[in-house]
Amino acid sequence: MHREIHGWHSPSLHKHMEIAVYGHYGFALLMLPTAAADYLEYERFMLIDSIAHHINGGKVKVFSINSINSESWLNNNMHPRHKAIRHQQFNEYVFKEVVPFIKTHTSQDTPIITCGASLGALHSANLFFKRPDLFAGTIAMSGNYDLSTYTKGYHDEDVYFNSPMQYLANMEESPLLNTIRSRRHIHILTGSGNYETPEATRNFSKLLHAKGIPHELDVWGHDMAHDWPTWRSMLPYYLESRF
Repeated sequence: MHREIHGWHSPSLHKHMEIAVYGHYGFALLMLPTAAADYLEYERFMLIDSIAHHINGGKVKVFSINSINSESWLNNNMHPRHKAIRHQQFNEYVFKEVVPFIKTHTSQDTPIITCGASLGALHSANLFFKRPDLFAGTIAMSGNYDLSTYTKGYHDEDVYFNSPMQYLANMEESPLLNTIRSRRHIHILTGSGNYETPEATRNFSKLLHAKGIPHELDVWGHDMAHDWPTWRSMLPYYLESRF
C-alpha cells in the first residue's frame, strides 16, 4: 500500500500537524480520530488494513489527521471557554488547510467523505453538516451527535453550533439545508453491544428525518461493541456496498 506522511505548521492551530495519506486514486476519505488519539490511530488498530483492498484498487484515497481533543473537551485542566475556542480553531484547520491539501493531492472535483468512530463520528458528522459545500457526505460510526455530552455542563454558542443535534433541529429552510439534502452519502451507523449508545444514533436519525435529510441509519447487533472489531467490520462493508 502506498503511504505518505505529511505535516506543516498550522496557522489555525499554531502547532505542527501531521497527516497520513494512503493510496493513489479514488474519492477522498477524511478520517477523524477517536477520543484523544492521533493521525496514525486508524493504522495502529488495523482499520486501514481492513480497507486495504479498496485503497490498493483505487476506489478510495485515505487522509487521516490528528485530533486536538486533548487540547479541548477532553482536557480537564482547561477553562471550558478555551476548550470551545480550540474546537473552533480545529474546524478552521480542517476547512482552510486540510481540505485544500486534499484537493492538491487529488483534484478540485474529487469528492471528500468525512469518517470517524466514537468522538471522531461526532467530528466527522459536524464538519459535514456545517460545510456540505466542501464535503460530499459522512460515514459516522458509534457516535453521539450532541457535543454537550462532552462539555460537563458548559454551554455557549460554540457548543451549540458544534452539536448537530442542536443546530440542525433549529435550521430553517435555506440553501445550506438544501445542499445537505442533496448529498447522497450520509451514513449513520452504530452497534448495540457493550458501551454503544444506539439510542443516540436513532435519535439523530429521527432528527434528520424530521428535517427532510435523506440518510441511512444502520443499527448493528448486540455482538457489536463500541470497539475496533466493530469499526473494522463496518467501514469495509460500507466502502464495498455503498461506494
